Amino acid sequence: MSRNVIGLDIDPLALKQGKAKTLWLDPQKISHAGQKIIDDAVLLQATGDPLARFMEEVDEPTRDFIDYWFNPETQTELAALVFSIRTELSVDMRDLFEVLLSSIIVTKSGGVSMARDLAHSRPHRVATKSPRNAIKMFQAQLNHIVRSFKEVGDIPKGQVSVLNADCRNMPLADESVDLIVTSPPYANAIDYMRAHKFSLVWLGASIKPLSVLRSKYIGSEKSVKLENTELPQKATTIVETLGAVDSHKAQILHKYLHEMSLVIQEMYRVIRAGRAVVIVVGPSTMRGLKIETHNYLASISENVGFELVDVVQRPINRDRRMLPYSHNNNGHSPIEQRTHQEYVLGLLKA
Repeated sequence: MSRNVIGLDIDPLALKQGKAKTLWLDPQKISHAGQKIIDDAVLLQATGDPLARFMEEVDEPTRDFIDYWFNPETQTELAALVFSIRTELSVDMRDLFEVLLSSIIVTKSGGVSMARDLAHSRPHRVATKSPRNAIKMFQAQLNHIVRSFKEVGDIPKGQVSVLNADCRNMPLADESVDLIVTSPPYANAIDYMRAHKFSLVWLGASIKPLSVLRSKYIGSEKSVKLENTELPQKATTIVETLGAVDSHKAQILHKYLHEMSLVIQEMYRVIRAGRAVVIVVGPSTMRGLKIETHNYLASISENVGFELVDVVQRPINRDRRMLPYSHNNNGHSPIEQRTHQEYVLGLLKA
C-alpha cells in the first residue's frame, strides 16, 4: 500500500521477525546465499567441530539449557548452520536466515529440539522424541521462503523501520503518526519468551539476560505493588473481584492494566488528530474469572481521550494460529478456552 511503517518491540526474536517479514530481497539471491549456507554447514559438520567452537562462546547456564533441550547431533547441526549464517555479509540476508533458523526450532509440532508443546509456550522434554535433521529442515524452509518472495511481485515502495523500543515510552514525536494497528499482549495469556529463548540461545543470547528481559514484558507474571494507580470502574471491579480469590493474580492483572494505560496514553500522544487506532486483543481466564480485556482497554482509552468507535468480535482460526497450538484436544484445554476469539477496538482521536 506504499505506506511508511514503524514497528516497535522489545522482544529480540520479534524484532528479527519484523525485519525479515517487511524487507524485500531478490529471490534468486536468497536461493544462492541460502544454498551456500547449507553447503558450508554440511562441510563444517563433516570436517570440523562447530559445536565445540559454539560452546566456547556461551556461559554455563546457557550451555546447560542447550544440553537439556537439544541432543548432541542436533546441537552439531545447529552450530554448523549458525557459523555458516554468520559468514553472510548482507545484514538483511543474515536477519532472514536467522529467522529461518528460528522457524525450525519454534514450531507447531516436530522441530529440532527435545521439547513438546513448545508452541504452547509451556514446553516439556520428551526423551523418546526423535528430532528432525536441522540442515534438512533449513533447506525446506529456504525453498519455502524463496517461493514466497517470488510471489511478492513488485518491490514494495513503503519504507520500514523496526525499532528496539518500549511502547510505554515511544521514541516518536507528538502527533507524528497517521495510523496505529497493534495487538498487545493479553492479560495472563501467552509467555512468548518461554518459547523464543529456544531460538535466541543459538543467535547469541544468554539465558539469564533473557529472563531479566522477560520480566519487563507487558503482561508478564512478575507482580509488583502499584500505589495509587487509577483505573476505570470496570477494571477496578474485576481486579477487586479477582483479589478476593487470588491476591497474587490480582496484582498481575492490576500491573497489566496499569501498563496498558501507559501504552494507550503514548498512543494518544503520537497519533494525529482525526486519525485512527486499531487494537486487537483477546479475553483471558484467571482463577475461573473471565477477564474481558477489550472492555477494560476500551474504558481506559475513553478516559485517556479517545472516542470509542466500535468493538467487534472476531473468531480466531485455530488452524492458522501459531501460538498457542491445539494438539488433539478439540479446543478444550484451558489455554484454548481463553483464545478462541479476539476483539477489534476502533478508536479515534478527535
